[in-house]
Amino acid sequence: MAKTVIKSVKARQVYTNRGTPGVEVVVTTENGASGKAMCTSGISVGTHEVDFSFDGGKKFRGKGVSRAVENVNSIIGPAIIGMDAACQLHIDNALLSIMPEAKIKLGGNAIAATSAAVLKAGAAALDIPLYRHIGGAGAMYLPVPGVAMVAGHDRYGGGITTPGGKPTMSIACFGFDTFADASYACWEVHTRWSEKMKKKFGGVPNARDFIVIPEGIYKNDREIWDDMLKTIIEAGYEGKIGFQMDVATDTYYNKEDCRYYGLFDKVPKTKDQLYDFYMKMICDYPFVILEDPFNEDDYDTTASFTKDSGIQIVGDDLFTTNFKRVAYGISKGAANTVLLKVNQTGTISEALEMIQYAYKFGYAVMPSDSRGEGESIADYAVGINAGAVRESGIGARGNRFLEIEEELGAAAKFIGAKGLKGYRNQARAEKNSKRENHV
Repeated sequence: MAKTVIKSVKARQVYTNRGTPGVEVVVTTENGASGKAMCTSGISVGTHEVDFSFDGGKKFRGKGVSRAVENVNSIIGPAIIGMDAACQLHIDNALLSIMPEAKIKLGGNAIAATSAAVLKAGAAALDIPLYRHIGGAGAMYLPVPGVAMVAGHDRYGGGITTPGGKPTMSIACFGFDTFADASYACWEVHTRWSEKMKKKFGGVPNARDFIVIPEGIYKNDREIWDDMLKTIIEAGYEGKIGFQMDVATDTYYNKEDCRYYGLFDKVPKTKDQLYDFYMKMICDYPFVILEDPFNEDDYDTTASFTKDSGIQIVGDDLFTTNFKRVAYGISKGAANTVLLKVNQTGTISEALEMIQYAYKFGYAVMPSDSRGEGESIADYAVGINAGAVRESGIGARGNRFLEIEEELGAAAKFIGAKGLKGYRNQARAEKNSKRENHV
């Protein structure tokens, strides 16, 4: 055990690609192995997410995290030095037991970054890949990847709150034999899309590979979807690539009149009108994944829509990687997939407990790296055998997936559309299978 014992814990404030600082923690073990993890706030944040510790004041517009960093260095770190980094649950329990309401008083970002750094340090000390440390010998499935396509909340007048560029639209590459093949399709379509948008209005990908579309370029999102579908067809991937969209509807919801403003076009929509809009949208375009289609507390409507839509319906703000919210959603039949943001709930062990509960009741789990997980999201995805992942088909995250696929060799499995939830997606899988057998 000595080699995996925690020797030091150090934190610092770092810049992130989310526009606000993050907490970075490095955990080092007695044998010199180390694990580094970062936790940052997302661009759009659900009201039920774990509370982060921010400094306030003018510096970094109030979003500095020096207090959270100090909490790691002076309180959290000393509490776990001398513990075994290979025993994740024991350490996470210790983190939550430092004081009553530890997440609130010390900062969910401080605890989350520390917990994730311990996980990585444990894997490094044992000299095994992170995905193997998470999932053991059963970690072998590569998820359906995607690539970012569209962002920008101002294209039809903006939302009610700060939408953070929502709705974002991506593609999901499911009709392929390997992750590498799916990854190449991501690159091919994204490259064609970037060229098309640059010619159309000078748009170029941002740091997250999305292309922000300003007001006045399109009259409505259906025109965007027409161009997206045309790009997929031009690349030769019709029937093998679908649409994925993070609606983040709360950012467009006006609680005073219960209408959605600036969503998909300039026409305000009631909940029923939005429901009907979605159903026609799914029939007219190859949507395979839809995230947060309704208000974050509207479990009943989300449940009805999950049943009627027949595709993968993901809860992010609906669930916030929170065990209690996931359990309640499952009891209502709301959504069929949980978006996993391992830094969203507090500790790795809490996230893993939620994952097992979701799997037990037939829900899928779709990892996302929007809270600072970075390329490690690939290890999380393979470690839990996720069927799909948010974007991650190219760039550093895609590279890590390709590395894992190569490491696994013949043991690597990519099941494409069969890894997606929803009867319509299963029909797509069967159609692709018949096409391949015919060829």
